[in-house]
Amino acid sequence: MTSFKDLGINDNILKGISELGFTQPTPVQEKVIPLMLKEQVDLVSLAQTGTGKTAAFGIPLIHWMDPLKKQTQGLVLCPTRELCIQVAKDITAYSKYIPKLSILSVYGGTRIDQQMNKLRKGVQIVVATPGRLKDLLNRKAINLSNINYVVFDEADEMLQMGFKDDLTEILSYTPKEKNTLLFSATMPREVAMIAKKYMSNPVELTIGTKNAGSKNVRHEYYLIHPRNRYLALKRIVDNSPDIYSIIFCRTRRETHEVAGKLIQDGYNADALHGDLSQAQRDQVMGKFRCRNLQILVATDVAARGLDVTDLTHVINYNLPDEPAAYTHRSGRTGRAGRKGTAIVILAANEQYKLRQIEKKIQKKFIKCLVPTGAQICSKQLVKLIDEVTSVQVNEEQISPLYDDIAEKLAHLDRADLVKRFLSLEFNRFLEYYKNATDLNVTDMVQQGSRRDRNKKDAFRDSHPRQKYTTFSLNVGRRQGIVPQGIIGKINEIQDVGRIKIGRIEILRNSATLEVDSRYTAQVLGAFQQSEINGKTVSIEVARTIPAKKKYKGKRKGSFHRKDRR
Repeated sequence: MTSFKDLGINDNILKGISELGFTQPTPVQEKVIPLMLKEQVDLVSLAQTGTGKTAAFGIPLIHWMDPLKKQTQGLVLCPTRELCIQVAKDITAYSKYIPKLSILSVYGGTRIDQQMNKLRKGVQIVVATPGRLKDLLNRKAINLSNINYVVFDEADEMLQMGFKDDLTEILSYTPKEKNTLLFSATMPREVAMIAKKYMSNPVELTIGTKNAGSKNVRHEYYLIHPRNRYLALKRIVDNSPDIYSIIFCRTRRETHEVAGKLIQDGYNADALHGDLSQAQRDQVMGKFRCRNLQILVATDVAARGLDVTDLTHVINYNLPDEPAAYTHRSGRTGRAGRKGTAIVILAANEQYKLRQIEKKIQKKFIKCLVPTGAQICSKQLVKLIDEVTSVQVNEEQISPLYDDIAEKLAHLDRADLVKRFLSLEFNRFLEYYKNATDLNVTDMVQQGSRRDRNKKDAFRDSHPRQKYTTFSLNVGRRQGIVPQGIIGKINEIQDVGRIKIGRIEILRNSATLEVDSRYTAQVLGAFQQSEINGKTVSIEVARTIPAKKKYKGKRKGSFHRKDRR
């Protein structure tokens, strides 16, 4: 069995990580650390979130720093301030017994003058978010000309957040001769391009299967009607009494609404989104880390960089636009050798998204049924009884009160006592789920049968006054576009009610669709700047569909959709 000492780490670093409880390296640490200590090569490491990547690059980084030189020699770039803070904290802990080594985290949301003052005193390792680092460079407050090592932590996240140009500009300030380490959970095309452009013959290490999900995570989905999404969420939570979870939503508004409903319904929950100040975010995360909160409702951006290792569940209230984002969400659970469950609450017309994710993570989702009221009550009852039977009785404290309590309860026999106890502790669930309906839908409830679609055609042809706007997209079959994907995107538009969709035509590298003209602005907004299979979508209003592309009966690539209900 390999130990950290076997990896060639110096004694002072070993002493620091031993105090943190590090005993045996994780697979990514076992592969990366000895390679970087020996050869100092450019490296691309693909490993899931929570596999010990910070120590994998942090320990070699400390090893090669010269504390006697005041110049900045190592740079770690992170997508979010939370991750930036955590990485700097971890590297500082690893280097506890390295004299005179200074590590600084620089990120937005805090005073830049304080960071500038610390940089002037001399810092060997800087951990930074791209935005704040660019600001420091523009102010000439940091010098990157002596950098020996650059680390991209969660590179795919940085690129997905739109930092590609910022990274290019930052790298232009660093010397050509340096070691570059790129750590990523997935390997999209943009990450591969960064590796090709800025790295010299990089060694690629893949921990597990490239772009695959963690083997410790069970992937489940619940098929529901969209109007029952919140009700299904409550049942899933109630059916897991010991749940400790992040619930992912698509927008800040949805995050706020879902968290508000959960709090109102008595759940120990709170929201984390971009409208919170840094102090508010720190307060929420502090409560969540110490489990004063059981449920955190968050957007993808807000949750990036959170360092919580023992989540039992990750719940996708809505799926993300990109399959790669699901990999990061699900990677929040099943960490540090623990088992975890990633759950998707899925509307029937979103099933195509699930197939895309399955292909990406190379795992099959398990279809589960939304639990019934009786099942939930049974599960909660078992938890309650377990808590009662396992409670520690302090005889010394109870003894003075016991006789009075026993006298007051003497008129109740054992059965009555049990019934009253259960009613007192359990009435909320019994009452709420007394007449609970079945929330499950079958796979048959999708976009309608061929006969339904023929009815749609007849309706469309018999209502010529309905005004449709024709849109052109710059993506088609070659980019993996299917009609269900386009329909799903339109279905996700909020606060507009029913939107009628006309003809959809999927060609090799383009697509056209007709949508109720009253919603032109909303459709443009829904597609603009979104990405499908790694390609940025461009959408514009077309005057008409060219005659040769008009639907003329059954034709490959055409699809007619029943009106949205």
